[in-house]
Amino acid sequence: MTEPRTAPGDPVPVVLAGARGHGRWHVANIRRLQAEGLVRLVGICELTPLTEEEFGGELPEQSADFGALLDSTGARVAVICTPIPTHTDLALAAAARGVHLLLEKPPAPSYAEFRRMADGVAAAGVACQIGFQSLGSHAVPAIRELVAQGAVGRVQGIGGAGAWVRPEEYFRRAPWAGRRRLNGVDVIDGALTNPLAHAVATALALGDSTRAEDVTGIETELLRANDIESDDTSCVRITTARGGPVTVAATLCAERADEPYVVVHGTRGRITLWYKQDRVLLQRAEHGPEEMRFGRTDLLANLVAHLTDGTPLLVTPDGTGAFMKVVEAIRQAPDPAPLPAGAWHRVPGENRRVVPGIDGLVTAAADTLSLYSELGAPWAPPLHHLPKEVSTR
Repeated sequence: MTEPRTAPGDPVPVVLAGARGHGRWHVANIRRLQAEGLVRLVGICELTPLTEEEFGGELPEQSADFGALLDSTGARVAVICTPIPTHTDLALAAAARGVHLLLEKPPAPSYAEFRRMADGVAAAGVACQIGFQSLGSHAVPAIRELVAQGAVGRVQGIGGAGAWVRPEEYFRRAPWAGRRRLNGVDVIDGALTNPLAHAVATALALGDSTRAEDVTGIETELLRANDIESDDTSCVRITTARGGPVTVAATLCAERADEPYVVVHGTRGRITLWYKQDRVLLQRAEHGPEEMRFGRTDLLANLVAHLTDGTPLLVTPDGTGAFMKVVEAIRQAPDPAPLPAGAWHRVPGENRRVVPGIDGLVTAAADTLSLYSELGAPWAPPLHHLPKEVSTR
């Protein structure tokens, strides 16, 4: 555990790397915690400086040199929300200076880069929180407790479903968007590894299979309707040491956007978690359905609590090892197959591509723990097995 060094009640100085795109969420969150006296935003690292109008107020110190900014501001914590291939080098630059980390998901584009980051951070003795916000939900331990109590009998498997819509502009929002590689460097920006990565990570967490060694096999089916390198319609089935598959299906080409969810299938019932809403539905034999809502702990606030009073971190690098095995399986899989022209169409006036019937297939995959090819999707390619010697290492 990281040695607490910041006195309780003292705002922790924070530098944010990446304040545009999803980084805007972090700006708003840091401001919220700053108003509570927990943190103080002392610097922003962007290649092109923000304007006051863009930032919405007086700006802290800015620099394109991350290391120099950490040195000049005396930051204790760095929030890294930059392109995926930059995560490891920036995390290690912060760790070398004794700066603690909130690292946006996915933590790295390959398992080798993940290990380089995690091992380097551990050697430096700094705290590192991985930004899977859904794992801060109080619903996750509550569901695990229900499962441990036998509320739904023996667990047979866990499903996950994510049906989202994204315009074609989404895949042009940054040079790395929709790419598997860029300038010879892994990116692995796909539906399961980035926008709907929380579905994978949350499903693994509910199955108490979060560490790399918990994964014994992975099957993938990766497809794309858009003119991109990465997958926008995909599914994965993970075999874990605990038994019972974890199957997650995702698309960015849904007919209608829906709330993503994970579902625990038991011999006597099921538990569904809509993880963005922290909403749980318990359905079991001889009982009426029970709906519950939970709060969640902010991951930056949890990191600050860890530094001030030793509160355990919620999402450590080792606790995302299983997710990174999935990223690695997707990286090693054949490039996503383009869907035939007749399998998708554009939505008039919305500039987005839709795969007819995909909404039902995503739901069916989560319900039956099946892959698209097993559900009879005519466009699904043969599934890809991660080689055993890679998947179990």
